[in-house]
Amino acid sequence: MRVRLVVTFVLVALLSAVTATALAYRDARTAVLQRTQNTAVDDLRERVAAVAAGFDLPPDQRSLSRFAAEVSEGLGARIVVARHQDLTAVSDAYADTEGRITAELRAAVRAGDGTRFQRVEWRGEPYLVVGTPVTYADGDRRTSGLEVFAITDLRAERDDTEALLDSVREGIVPVVAVAALLALLAAGTVLRPVRKLGRATRELAAGDLGSRVAVRGHDELADLARTFNETAGALQSSDAELRAQEAKARRFVADVSHELRTPLAAMAMVATVLEEDADQLPPDAARAARTVGAETARLSRLVEDLMEISRFDAGAARLNASETDLADTVRASLALRGWTDRVTLDLPEGVRAVVDRRRVDVIVANLVGNALRHGAPPVTVTLAVVGGGGGGAPGVGEGGERVVLEVADRGPGLPPEARERVFDRFYKADEARTRTTAAATATATGPAAPGGGPGPGGGPGPDGGPGPGAGLDSGQGSGLGMAIALENARLHGGTIEVEAQRPGGGAAFTLVLPLRRTDGEGEE
Repeated sequence: MRVRLVVTFVLVALLSAVTATALAYRDARTAVLQRTQNTAVDDLRERVAAVAAGFDLPPDQRSLSRFAAEVSEGLGARIVVARHQDLTAVSDAYADTEGRITAELRAAVRAGDGTRFQRVEWRGEPYLVVGTPVTYADGDRRTSGLEVFAITDLRAERDDTEALLDSVREGIVPVVAVAALLALLAAGTVLRPVRKLGRATRELAAGDLGSRVAVRGHDELADLARTFNETAGALQSSDAELRAQEAKARRFVADVSHELRTPLAAMAMVATVLEEDADQLPPDAARAARTVGAETARLSRLVEDLMEISRFDAGAARLNASETDLADTVRASLALRGWTDRVTLDLPEGVRAVVDRRRVDVIVANLVGNALRHGAPPVTVTLAVVGGGGGGAPGVGEGGERVVLEVADRGPGLPPEARERVFDRFYKADEARTRTTAAATATATGPAAPGGGPGPGGGPGPDGGPGPGAGLDSGQGSGLGMAIALENARLHGGTIEVEAQRPGGGAAFTLVLPLRRTDGEGEE
């Protein structure tokens, strides 16, 4: 913008200087020529009147030559041509006058309309030719037939105007230089507050809501800076309010979840007792007992998931990492849920990395559980190590190696709108599912065998069972499982990638983790 302002300023200054030069040259040239013309006309009239008073008509060649010479002497030795009918006399016998006195000028003088003049160029040089008829001194001012022409050299006037033009042209360069300097100063004055405003805007966009601009003056830029400050202040206030409300909401969820754990534990115990004795109850009572047990278990998982999400939001989630065989971890996670026979595995041996085993179990459970519930067989789980080439960071596999765990199915895949929201909290792509699905499934399948599947809390934490977010194959999740899985991946420094529509059909979720190894037992 500075360059555009300077260039515009210089172009305007240059155009103004050129225009002023052209106008000055035109006016100066006109003034010089006008003054020369008026002087030549007046001098010729006066000199002809003085010499013609004692001149007898009709003249002969000698007297006409003497007349021309006397008129020339009074005009500063200008070339004078006197004509009377067929006689012509020139004050300078060696001068060539035929090319300088045009036929148009002769005709105008012969018509007796008074003194006439004409500027001509002869042999590349400018001349002023003034002609006048000589009239009788009687009252009717009749022409006598005597015509007088004076030729004035205009080279001096031409040189004067050209010198003036050169002087003005030479003055354009410093004018343009001064204009450029003034443009730089003006651009700095104008653009300085604009740059400050741009810097403050970038800081605001980067998250510094306290960024402000100093307001100076009362012009448009000052109004713009004042408006920016007001907008930034309002945004900062809104952000503070939203953050306070979000913190309150997180505390509320955490507190409610924590308070629900004790009564839910008691309800789970009662539900377990009822389910164990369901076969001894009437059919309706047995169905109700199993429904209560299933819903209590689902509610317990929801509470555990809410507490886990609260820990992520509060930044309190920590890794309990140790070097782990990832293939064994995946197999154990699937066996714990009874999914081993329903999944095709491609797990190379010897892939070890420093991870939190419980959190990897949660990720695997959610990815495989979603594929089994919403996809179609075959569901495949593939483990691989990619990257390499040297230069890895300390503690990371050589060359930045990464562990890739892909869970794919052959179902209908994900619709475009679901792909963008699949990791949102409480988002469920299948809107037709209802809360009764879990109860119906629990009724149909019966209670879990003791030790053959997860308990009411969704399983295990440090003791080896599934933890929060580890979905059960009940057909109904809390809507938080995928969000918890992604947070667990990020806690390891990795992510989960989604391929919504695979070329062969179905969807694929890929867990990508940095391959960290250690010689020790583990790290916190």
